Amino acid sequence: MTAATRTTVDGTATRTTVDVAVIGAGVIGCMTAREILARSPGTSVMVLDRDTIGSGATRRSAGLAFPRGATERVRRMSAYSQDHYAKLLALHPELPIRPLPMTVIAAEAGEAALRGIYLDSARLRRVAQPPDDRIRIPPDSAAWQGEGCQYADVHALTHLLGRGLRGQVSFRESVRVTEVRPGEQAVVLGLGTGETVIADRAVLAPGPWLAAPAWKGLVAPLGGRVKKVVAMHVDVRPEEGDRAIVFHDEDAFLLPLHHRGHWLFSYTCREWDVDPETVADGISPENLREARDVLARYAPGLVEHCVSGRVFCDAYSPTGGPLVTALDSHRRLVFAGAACGSGYRLAPAVAAEAAGLLQLPHHGERDNS
Repeated sequence: MTAATRTTVDGTATRTTVDVAVIGAGVIGCMTAREILARSPGTSVMVLDRDTIGSGATRRSAGLAFPRGATERVRRMSAYSQDHYAKLLALHPELPIRPLPMTVIAAEAGEAALRGIYLDSARLRRVAQPPDDRIRIPPDSAAWQGEGCQYADVHALTHLLGRGLRGQVSFRESVRVTEVRPGEQAVVLGLGTGETVIADRAVLAPGPWLAAPAWKGLVAPLGGRVKKVVAMHVDVRPEEGDRAIVFHDEDAFLLPLHHRGHWLFSYTCREWDVDPETVADGISPENLREARDVLARYAPGLVEHCVSGRVFCDAYSPTGGPLVTALDSHRRLVFAGAACGSGYRLAPAVAAEAAGLLQLPHHGERDNS
């Protein structure tokens, strides 16, 4: 049993008290648990998930991170997360995070805006042609080389984060949270197993499950929506030195997945208000046509290899940046998510903002104020 977690069993009823409960064991949830312990090492933490660690949007994440942000807040979050991942990789070089260079293709007339979106650490510099001769620059567009890009096997990384947390964190995997009741003194969670969890504070990191009955009413005022996400697998083996290709105006990219032996092509699917319980039924003919149409504008030679992929969904905020905010007047329940497809890229910054709102107890002492 982890520090300060107390469980009592009375007949068939189980009641557990904990300092902080984190609902959602995706990359944001696990990063948040890690951040909480880094700030307050004695704090008892429970992480709960309807499935196993990293099994939702995290499992299907492309894992691309590049230094950019459309708003000042997202640029700050991007810089923070970039630095966090660099330090994490330096400490644990075995982690499945791979730095790689990038090429950005965008409208030539939009160069000033492009440089305002990308961080200085990207070091964008104009080039005549992309280094990959399969890539075509459309008329009135240009190419820039950049740095500070990396990608990860996010599912594997999240499992490694979870493994590092075990012994400090109590996990409840494949356990649904059926009730969330924030109050003046605590947040009460009802679980599908019949267990009741009394948490001083809680973080809700549900990924695309915004409409789960336990918290739908609490989350609805945030205005988040769930969008289908489609990424195609291009069956061409990447070579050492291949780089990420970002098609800025399309909000699309080509990513060499060296650990899987193929390329990934992500484009912007426009299907909104989908259900994460049913959306992963497969790639539709419309999805395939849309993806191939975008890819044909930039890499026509790869279109014939674009035949399969991955489908899921993610939560998007009205602001275009992650939502990190208290859901109750007593500030005991914090929402962390709706990262607009950038859950992995911004996870460290989201976790830091969420932990900062929790008013964590010192040295694991329970705060019953």
